[in-house]
Amino acid sequence: KSPLIVLPDADLDQAVSAAHIGLFLNMGQCCCASSRVFVHDEIYDKFVAAAAAKAKEWKAGPQFDESSLHGAQVDKIQFDKVMGYIEKGKSEGAKCVAGGERHGSKGFFVQPTVFSDVTDDMTIAKEEIFGPVSSIIRFTDVKDAIRRANNSKYGLAAGICTRDIGTAVKMAGELQAGTIWINCYNNFDM
Repeated sequence: KSPLIVLPDADLDQAVSAAHIGLFLNMGQCCCASSRVFVHDEIYDKFVAAAAAKAKEWKAGPQFDESSLHGAQVDKIQFDKVMGYIEKGKSEGAKCVAGGERHGSKGFFVQPTVFSDVTDDMTIAKEEIFGPVSSIIRFTDVKDAIRRANNSKYGLAAGICTRDIGTAVKMAGELQAGTIWINCYNNFDM
């Protein structure tokens, strides 16, 4: 449930890419996946539209298909768990704007899934899904976003997207996470 906080001054394309790679790189099967994306109200609708479009472009399929960018869940148990969380998100009122279904009829492929209108009390915002399910959460106050981002029993990683490096460094000091990326996510080549 690692958070990514996107401020209103962020480069929108860069922030969407950071969120996308932060979660979908390993089909969400990564302990530091950016599955909770806090986006400022000023850019929320634009961000959601861009994130949904990017997820729809991400082709799921087997590893030997060169056009495939998104592989399967590790096994049937994990596949069923992820599909259960997707249904829970829908039933609790989150809006599925991309994916949300099985891909194909063979294997354990889950479409890259993006939910908007997610609130902190929803199961998909609180529990570790360990699958390709992004929860985009609205915020208006940075201090409140930090408090909400820290309200998790998980704390491996976090991210911040902003054009103001001073703000990013200050926020990084307030986030409770082992690794904090600024204007990127899952970037281990530093």
